Amino acid sequence: MTSGATRRNGRGRAGHVLPVVLGLTGLSLPALADPLACGDLARLARSDLRITRAEAIPAGTLPADNPGRAALTGAARARAALPAHCLVEGTIDPRVGAGGVSYGIGFQLRLPEAWNGRFLFQGGGGLDGVVNEAIGAIPVSGATAPPALLRGYAVASTDSGHRGRDNADASFGLDQQARIDFAYGAIGTVAREAKGLIAARYGRAPAHAYFMGCSNGGRSALMAATRFPTAFDGIVAGAPAFRLTRAGLGQVWDTQAFLAAAPKDAEGRPILAESFSEADLALVAGAVLKACDAADGLADGMVDAVASCRFDPASLACPGDKTASCLGERQVEALRRAFRGAQDSQGKPVYAAWPWDPGLAAPGWRAWKLGTSKTAVPNARNATLGPAAIANYFLTPPDPGFDALRFDFDRDVARTAETAAINDPTGTFVSTFTARGGRLLVYQGVADPVFSARDLVAHWQALARDNGGAAALSERARLFLVPGMTHCGGGPALDDFDPLAAIESWVEGGKAPDTMPARGTAFPGRTRPLCPYPKEARYDGGEADKAESFACREP
Repeated sequence: MTSGATRRNGRGRAGHVLPVVLGLTGLSLPALADPLACGDLARLARSDLRITRAEAIPAGTLPADNPGRAALTGAARARAALPAHCLVEGTIDPRVGAGGVSYGIGFQLRLPEAWNGRFLFQGGGGLDGVVNEAIGAIPVSGATAPPALLRGYAVASTDSGHRGRDNADASFGLDQQARIDFAYGAIGTVAREAKGLIAARYGRAPAHAYFMGCSNGGRSALMAATRFPTAFDGIVAGAPAFRLTRAGLGQVWDTQAFLAAAPKDAEGRPILAESFSEADLALVAGAVLKACDAADGLADGMVDAVASCRFDPASLACPGDKTASCLGERQVEALRRAFRGAQDSQGKPVYAAWPWDPGLAAPGWRAWKLGTSKTAVPNARNATLGPAAIANYFLTPPDPGFDALRFDFDRDVARTAETAAINDPTGTFVSTFTARGGRLLVYQGVADPVFSARDLVAHWQALARDNGGAAALSERARLFLVPGMTHCGGGPALDDFDPLAAIESWVEGGKAPDTMPARGTAFPGRTRPLCPYPKEARYDGGEADKAESFACREP
């Protein structure tokens, strides 16, 4: 029997041999073998590849709801019926791990009858742990562009090596191999098996392979570029959690800051959600607009001049008692503390500062930072998802009883280093990926409350430094900042755009995306270009809601 390590290195197979072809180009490839019928794909199972389902799905089927799906990615659901396709589900490398828990890399693969020769690996979200419907929906909540499956792509998804109660279950962190599979291992493993099954189904390998995801799916996308540089031709990374371990500490920092400003219940316990009312956040958002909105040449409810926006919440401080038109002293301090980013006692940054953007008054911002609970039991995602991840996964060794809200930013940061080394795709050496024609498109909401746009900009500058400068990097990789957008969509933003079409045109047509056209329900009738960093949209005159009235310029 072939060992898991041998299989993963591509040097051996057990049972039926599947063709494994990476990085092929050109749509007119010779056939590799006679195509297999959908149901016959089940015969390709091996001891390290269980295929539990290989079923022809008729056209018109609607995607099923998955209660445990990675909802935190904001992935747009398909509103159209699915095409006729072959649905394959299974598990790679099933095993019994630490504590007697069953593990394995679960996957789903959908193979359309009218295949366009392309393969898309769909990223997950949260802590994964669920196999999402592999339809390749654009991972932006406002996107109306059709999912990849409806465009003719073969699409794969994975639980990244563990099954959780939902995508917030961090108990997998107690198992060494599960940590590795979640961090990066499942990407290469599923990509290889999916390509082999695709070749068996169609008699030829994919002509082009893509990866697309947001949030943790965006982290996985950057991991695909940095750790599997020959596996994909084009990669779309949305709101990438590229420093997930440090962002998790930033979540704790923010929760601590806002709890300090929160009113207390009858038992003296702070109520996180009430540290700022809806009206308080609207007041702050209005002040940010007043300070920064017109810097792009037009006051229109959006801050396109991101780089030049400066704001001090002290400008809203009440001269006396708190009123509806000002902020209390503790509120001002909480905003200052949160927006300057997590630090140790010497002022050394632990996580990045945050840009000021009117999107901080959006429901998506509140959902992460403050929540809506009217009691001392918070429901903010920063206070529910983050602490469990820190205790079970970020800390090495894991410490299930650890109280993350008592995290010591002097003593405890070092305990996250081992996980960061395998989990955070902060590398800048991408010579193999780019030399073979790989292209990378990254997008990020300026008002994202989970991962700081400033942190991503700093990483982008490091990429430019280590890859021949900004001009050279832009020939291979581009970053698009989306004003007003919260996590993977939402907010006072134009969050309806199509990065998959942009990366496909870049990879296969050589057309780099100088802009990405965008619209959104927050501003009906408005279109605007999203600009590649460091350029920003500037008003040139004409109809204010027309994209052609704007140009992308460096600030």
